[in-house]
Amino acid sequence: MDPLSVLGQVEYMLAAPRPELLPRFSETAAAVLPHRAAAMETGDCSRLPVKVHGDPEITGLVTSAELRGLAAFGVPGQAVVADGTLGGKRRKLVVLTSAPVIGKGAMIALVPDGDDIEGGALEFVAKLWDIVSVNAAQRATDPEPAVLESNIAAATARARAITDLGQTHATTLASLLSVLRSRRLDDAVARRTATDLAAAALVELRSTADRDQELSAEPASSAFDTLAAQLDPLVRHNDVTVDLAGPGDERPLPQDIAHTARTVTRGLVLTALERESTRVRASWRLDGQTLRITVRDDGQDVADAVPATGLTERITPLGGRWEIDAVPGWGATITAVLPLGVQETPDLRPLDRLNPRELEVLAGIARGKRNRQIAEELMLTEHTVKFHVRKILGKLEVTSRGEAAILARELRLESVGA
Repeated sequence: MDPLSVLGQVEYMLAAPRPELLPRFSETAAAVLPHRAAAMETGDCSRLPVKVHGDPEITGLVTSAELRGLAAFGVPGQAVVADGTLGGKRRKLVVLTSAPVIGKGAMIALVPDGDDIEGGALEFVAKLWDIVSVNAAQRATDPEPAVLESNIAAATARARAITDLGQTHATTLASLLSVLRSRRLDDAVARRTATDLAAAALVELRSTADRDQELSAEPASSAFDTLAAQLDPLVRHNDVTVDLAGPGDERPLPQDIAHTARTVTRGLVLTALERESTRVRASWRLDGQTLRITVRDDGQDVADAVPATGLTERITPLGGRWEIDAVPGWGATITAVLPLGVQETPDLRPLDRLNPRELEVLAGIARGKRNRQIAEELMLTEHTVKFHVRKILGKLEVTSRGEAAILARELRLESVGA
């Protein structure tokens, strides 16, 4: 590829809004490594850690459990060709992982078009992914106000995940009952089979709970250690004495709170340095259900000791507030108080439980379409449509297509493609 063209593509990806990151990476990588689909799991996005792009017959069936399994193949900085399960099938995959200095890294799996994959193509996409993932991790540590304002949407997404998990384990319980009621299995075989099913379900449940905790929160002390590492290059060669006092607390902080706390602390420290302070102290303290971020300095001109508008925009969507104590000639103490939890979680509407593809299928059901007609309309296989219909009935807590259609009409679901 032409060097200028490559640089143009890199610029195109780095400028992508976060929802467009995977599609743009997939589009660029396809020039050297043609592929049908891409799936990504990132540790820096607590709301939507799993993202997909490409062939809906694959992406519509991708699960977080599959991606967790594929992560074991990954080697940071390399593109690894492996046989793994994605979208419910064993496939030849290209697995890319990253381990940036900042952030928790990410993993992406590509489904190549053919079996012949050139070594040069693998090297290119590996380096490309390194560049993109480092940029994405940096942006995740300093999220835009608009990202923070989507906390309520995060609660909705979490509720959807819980619904999916409930459906999975409902299937497990039904399988257990089927085994125990079977007349074809003797007691010993039935007990052994039921035990295996229950053990596998428990392992998956614990794995999901651990992963959910890992993606949605981080220990307060670890979050502060990350801040200290980020501030080190800034204060190491500065004549000002900067003291950092961590919370000394391992309680988990929601990632939105952790990201915002680091951004606010950095901003307040920089402001203090600009005010010609000779000593600055930054500390975090967990006080009940709040995190108190305090930056104290001895700058003489306290008139400038006002948090920047950008910092106020960071804490306001999270229900945060300022406490300011500034005394001329003595210095200033500025504290940001952040609540640790979402203040209100809205009731989940029935249609909020469905993903965009399921809404399209439901729209077809509401118009009286058969599975084959919906499949043709959405360019899916009939088997995939049947899978979506089962998921829709479970999520809407109805027992038939007719009930689902009535509910869709009552809630005024707009017909897709009508």
